[in-house]
Amino acid sequence: MNLKKVLTYLAIAFVVFYLFTQPANAADAVKNLFGGIGTGAERLSAFFTSLFSG
Repeated sequence: MNLKKVLTYLAIAFVVFYLFTQPANAADAVKNLFGGIGTGAERLSAFFTSLFSG
């Protein structure tokens, strides 16, 4: 087994463990992740809007 595969399995195992042991914190982490992606998309949209509007 190569190192990349082992690290991938360990990361998946950690996520599953975190989901089962602290589901509320895991849900908050996912909300924050998607909130950050949404904020980044809004800022990128505002940048291109101001860039092309003048």
